[in-house]
Amino acid sequence: MDFGKVSDDELNRVDFSLPADGLQTPQTLAGKKAGNTPEFYVGCAKWGRKEWVNMIYPPKTKEANFLDEYVKHFNSIELNAVFYNLPKPEQIRKWKEKAAINASNGFLFCPKFSQTITHMKRLKGAEEATDLFLSGISEFGEYLGPCFLQMGDNFGPKNKETLAAYLEYLATDLSVFVELRNTEWFNIESNRKPLFEMLARLNKGAIITDASGRRDVIHMELTIPEVFIRFVGNGAAFKASDEARIDEWVKRLKVWLDQGLEKVYFFLHQHDEKDTPILADYTIKAFNKHLGSQLPEINFLGA
Repeated sequence: MDFGKVSDDELNRVDFSLPADGLQTPQTLAGKKAGNTPEFYVGCAKWGRKEWVNMIYPPKTKEANFLDEYVKHFNSIELNAVFYNLPKPEQIRKWKEKAAINASNGFLFCPKFSQTITHMKRLKGAEEATDLFLSGISEFGEYLGPCFLQMGDNFGPKNKETLAAYLEYLATDLSVFVELRNTEWFNIESNRKPLFEMLARLNKGAIITDASGRRDVIHMELTIPEVFIRFVGNGAAFKASDEARIDEWVKRLKVWLDQGLEKVYFFLHQHDEKDTPILADYTIKAFNKHLGSQLPEINFLGA
């Protein structure tokens, strides 16, 4: 994942502290009570990594069987594969079957809306493509998690009504999180406040992306009592820094959970995905220790 990537020299100057909560967050959590057991989902962006053979995948594991092994370690996946092509029901059924056979603690696929919808049609006239997308992912059944709608950098606040109309088109019971990247959504208060109020009104979530070079998109706005975080680490050379950033997220999540946050989706990315399972395992251990989750730790081969 190259979003927010900066040079090593620039990394040393980044302020990685998390901003204060946004204006919408206290309104969303007002009246909520901690007490119900929150749900935690931690995963990666893809399962097809050859570098994970001999790390978490057994020796000589074939690429066709990578998903079978992935679901033994994680309880969710940020499914980017369906972004590039509208999902075919038969393919979705195969992925679901692999999860059903191999996952021991439940599993959720969190698919990204197709680029046909978001980047080609830019949400306009996208009804047919949307229906095909939803028809395909519906084959996941109980293994379907929230979907996420990622818009490009050039999709700015002038498109707010288009975004609202599209979200209103979707079924009200479809769990959706929205990721926006144009800086004007976040840096101009007259754009920011109406955006998050609209998402709250439509009961749609707002993705928080923690990337080194785009601190503006860490908006800290909860529009529903759930959070979807895309965390972009900086690789083995910055392991200590990335772990410190995870620690800061644990502190903030603890505050939100005490205020009634119900679900946490936390997906790990790195510019080089080789060591992502190591960072994910650190995250799982921190969540278990400090947040009371009971996520299975990753089983590293030879450990």
